[in-house]
Amino acid sequence: MKKALICGISGQDGAYLSQFLLAKGYEVYGTSRDAQISSFSNLNSLGIRDRIKYESMALNDFRSILQVLVKIQPDEIYNLAGQSSVALSFQQPVESLESIGVGTMYLLEAIRFTGKTVRFYNAGSSECFGDTNQAPADENTPFHPRSPYAVAKAAAFWEVSNYREAYGLFACSGILFNHESPLRPERFVTKKIVAAACRIAAGSREKLTLGNISISRDWGWAPEYVEAMWLMLQQQEPDDYVIATGESHSLEEFAAAAFENVGLDWRHHVITNAELLRPTDIVEGRGNAARAHEKLGWQAKYKMKDVVRMMVDAEKANVANPNAGKT
Repeated sequence: MKKALICGISGQDGAYLSQFLLAKGYEVYGTSRDAQISSFSNLNSLGIRDRIKYESMALNDFRSILQVLVKIQPDEIYNLAGQSSVALSFQQPVESLESIGVGTMYLLEAIRFTGKTVRFYNAGSSECFGDTNQAPADENTPFHPRSPYAVAKAAAFWEVSNYREAYGLFACSGILFNHESPLRPERFVTKKIVAAACRIAAGSREKLTLGNISISRDWGWAPEYVEAMWLMLQQQEPDDYVIATGESHSLEEFAAAAFENVGLDWRHHVITNAELLRPTDIVEGRGNAARAHEKLGWQAKYKMKDVVRMMVDAEKANVANPNAGKT
């Protein structure tokens, strides 16, 4: 039985990856800064919390990381931890760089220090590309990060590349474009839109306030993106891969689709507020996942409208049964 260690197991991707690996027969370990008090609500929602083993580990504490790696001796490590919000990174730039850039460096150094054969996956981000003048980004597209979050992710990407080349580690980064699911918290705009649309459809008189609705993103379905993570670690040679749908849609289109799924016209319920604009933003994000399709056999099955529909269906079910998946 293979052992997988997931750093950042409590987030959206960590939960779906855990579910995927358990189905593959893995022994799954997850880390949290304090595993004894963490709620792991996403794992509860998927009904898998009791099937996972937990360890307390802090990514800014090298000794803590080393202890966990020596104790578990994992075959695969998935680094999904650290700051996950672009908007929040403008308010907490130092924390973003430390949790992502320094945390990734400590993990890589701990793997090198133990000398064990471990396959390492790093969660990269399409935010590293910045604006690409509407061209789809692939693995050869230069980075031009436009947020503290993206700067930190770019640093982590090059750390992985350096350790792969300098020390022969099996380490790779998945450069994932936006991927959503019902497990997103409401601080993410996609869940904010879906939750508000469902509340308004149920009788709420609120207005949904958004920032720049003209931005476009490549939105995919998180449960199938975690399969791409796993596939990267099953290859003979490590490499980096863009994971995306290849389609880009505006935030306005996303909102329109969400309200359409609850029988409403978004224009009657949405207002914009310039205070929600970011200091710098990306006009359009779109990925070219041709390498992943060719080498991994992976291709996105669900596109933006599918993602919205599934998120709305899940939110409706949650409204009808708010205690589902809770303990």
